[in-house]
Amino acid sequence: MKKSTFAASVAAASTALLLLSAPLAASAHVHVDPDQAAPGDYTNLTFKVPNESATAGTVKLVVDLPTTTPFTSVSYLPLAGWTTTVDTEKLAKPVKTDDGTITEAPVRVTWTADSGVQVAPGQFQQFTVSAGAVPDTGSVELPAHQYYSDGTVVDWDQPTPASGKEPEHPAPTLYIDSPAPSEDGSSALLATDAPKPQAADSGTTATVVSIALGVGGLALGAIALVIAVFALTRTGRGAERKVQG
Repeated sequence: MKKSTFAASVAAASTALLLLSAPLAASAHVHVDPDQAAPGDYTNLTFKVPNESATAGTVKLVVDLPTTTPFTSVSYLPLAGWTTTVDTEKLAKPVKTDDGTITEAPVRVTWTADSGVQVAPGQFQQFTVSAGAVPDTGSVELPAHQYYSDGTVVDWDQPTPASGKEPEHPAPTLYIDSPAPSEDGSSALLATDAPKPQAADSGTTATVVSIALGVGGLALGAIALVIAVFALTRTGRGAERKVQG
């Protein structure tokens, strides 16, 4: 068997394998599907942070809180293996509310992994806070900054337009008076009235099925590649024996 034919066959099989794996890579991208909250309420905000690096772990998360329409109070749910801090600072401009004038407010929440702890490749972690009172405004962005063990920092801070078409790194957003964009996507920020489990909806089920099919396709592609290489090798050896004979 000619080397060029063998190489072309292997290249074709490899290309098929890469095409099978492409949907899996796309599905790992962070999408945001923010919930809405009513003005004046106290709501639980859960940040779902997937680790998108193949070689490094997530070791720190920083979430910026609004300062022009601030929350008056923010508390966090303890997370084993992580140290959490809520930074309160004096506002550059006092904010008048029904309860009085606010001169300082929570501006930042930071989760730092303890030694030996990380969100490893292929994993995700959920970070939860309780925030209120929810300001009477259209929406508030909550930019998140994801720190990796190799020094990389990913800033999830780009606003999502009204069209719902997500940018590359969308900022988690809590919609209050304004409606959320109509384009559907996975959630990076979930706003709920209480920390209770929710049943998976049809969209979630479809996503799980898609991922399962993608994994199955990837496995089949890998098997096909091995079989192709093995068969081509045997064919080449058979041809050599005939020539020698």
